[in-house]
Amino acid sequence: MKIIVGLGNPGPKYETTRHNIGFLCVDYLVDQWRAQGPVIKHQAEVYQTTVEGEQVILMKPQTFMNLSGRSVGPLYQFYKCEPKDVIVIHDELDIDPLEIRFKAGGSPGGHNGLKSMDECLGSLNTGYYRVRLGIGHPRNFNLKMDVADYVLGKIPESDWEELEPLFQKAEGGIRLILKGKINEAMNKFHGRPKAPQDK
Repeated sequence: MKIIVGLGNPGPKYETTRHNIGFLCVDYLVDQWRAQGPVIKHQAEVYQTTVEGEQVILMKPQTFMNLSGRSVGPLYQFYKCEPKDVIVIHDELDIDPLEIRFKAGGSPGGHNGLKSMDECLGSLNTGYYRVRLGIGHPRNFNLKMDVADYVLGKIPESDWEELEPLFQKAEGGIRLILKGKINEAMNKFHGRPKAPQDK
C-alpha cells in the first residue's frame, strides 16, 4: 500500500490559504484518479484508488497541521509501510511560488506538519518522499509580516490559474516516484534557471 498525504488545516476558513496547498493538490489527484471516498479514518479524509499498478491511499488529515502525523501513523503501522511507501505533499517557504521540488527524506525545516509526521512515524522512518510546492517567503516580497500570518494568508488570485499546471507536475512526479524513479521526477519537473537573454 502507498500512502499519499496532503498537509493542511481543515475547515472553510483555511481552504484557500497557502498552507493548504497540499490539500488542494490531493483534491486534484482525487479527481484525476477517480479515487473512491472519502471515508473518515484516524481523523482524516481517506480515499482509495490504484495508480501505476499500486494500491494508493490519499489522505487529508483533519487534525490541524501541527498534529498531522497522528492521522498518518496508525495507517502506516496497519499496512506495515516503509518510508518509501509514503509521499507527503506540502507547502514550502524556501521555494518560489508555483515551483515544485521532489525530495527523499531530510529534516522538517521548521514545517510543523512534517515535524508531526516525524514524531509519529519515529526517527527511523523519516525517509519518506516529499512533494514540496513553493509558496515563497514573505521577505522575498518585502512583506513585513510574520511567517505564520503569511502561510495562513490567501493564495493570491493571480496564482490560481497556475495551480492546475503545478498540480499536473506533481501528479507526473508522483507517478514516477510510485515506479521508483524519483531521480527522473527531479530531472523532469524541477525548475531550472532561465538562460540569460542576448542583449
